[in-house]
Amino acid sequence: MKERVKKLSKLRSIKFTKKRVVFGIIILLLVGVGIWWKFFRVKNGLKEGRIERGDVTEELVLSGKVEATEHAELGFETSGKMVFVGVKEGEKIKKGKLLGKLDTVSLNAAYQQALSSLRKYDATVENVHDQVKNHSSDETYAQKDSRTTAEATKDSAYEAVVIAKRNLEAASLFSPIDGVVTYAANSFPGVFVIYSQKQFEVVNPETIYFSVSADQTEVIQLTKGQKVEVTLDSFSERTIEGTILDIGYAPNPEEVGVSYEIKIGLTGVEIEYRLGMTGDAGFIIGQAKDVLWVKNTFVKSDKQGKYVLIEKGKKKKYIEVGVEGEDRVEVTGEIKEGETVYDD
Repeated sequence: MKERVKKLSKLRSIKFTKKRVVFGIIILLLVGVGIWWKFFRVKNGLKEGRIERGDVTEELVLSGKVEATEHAELGFETSGKMVFVGVKEGEKIKKGKLLGKLDTVSLNAAYQQALSSLRKYDATVENVHDQVKNHSSDETYAQKDSRTTAEATKDSAYEAVVIAKRNLEAASLFSPIDGVVTYAANSFPGVFVIYSQKQFEVVNPETIYFSVSADQTEVIQLTKGQKVEVTLDSFSERTIEGTILDIGYAPNPEEVGVSYEIKIGLTGVEIEYRLGMTGDAGFIIGQAKDVLWVKNTFVKSDKQGKYVLIEKGKKKKYIEVGVEGEDRVEVTGEIKEGETVYDD
């Protein structure tokens, strides 16, 4: 008897739960139908809408990526064995920090040899000059040849010293900017490196900006100092406020067609924003407040101009359009708030 009561109780509970689910579905359907009825009804094959009052914003959205004004990619000018690594990735450094150094034994030896050769040829020049002194007016061709040869040889020896010293100095890499080490090819010494390879990369986060390209029809709608909203693909839930820092005067050679680089300064830049991150920048290029508007799909056009359909789609009412937003457009003319319009 008890088991039968339990079964009956369980069945009643299930039936009650099903009723609640069905009731909830009915409520959702009614709400959906109500919204549809208010904003987007269809009668006799016509979509129906209304003239509303509110704000209309026209926005230009351009895609771009994160760049930095102070960004240095560094490599050695000569090949050799790296004997010192002074930084690691992610480390904050100051301008002038020693990043890495190559073995300088052979480079220093070449520099000392160049100095010795210069001293030798300097002595030769002094000897020749001593021999031809007091012969400035009657210098023979043989004397002139000896003097010129000695002087030219000394000049070549001096240039060899300059090159050897430059090679010795180039064996040490110093950071040209304050910033963060974003790349280090080797984290330990003892590796042979080639002069053409990038060894270190340093970026100053304080100089990060967002770069976009605008074509010749878009760039004239933008101004320096204009506010911008940037959304990075990696942080799509965040909106970063920005300001136009610079608008290029010459077309960007890296882009196809005629387009100009727009540099956008970002506020509240964080270290997690990386170079090359892509995203979108939104520019407000038109705004109208407390105006009449209608959804874009209800605005038609012919040779006489823009119009909307009224009287169940049987009659055209010509209008003027103002600011055009993503899904709504400002309308003016002989039209009033709440008026019904149609879309065939």
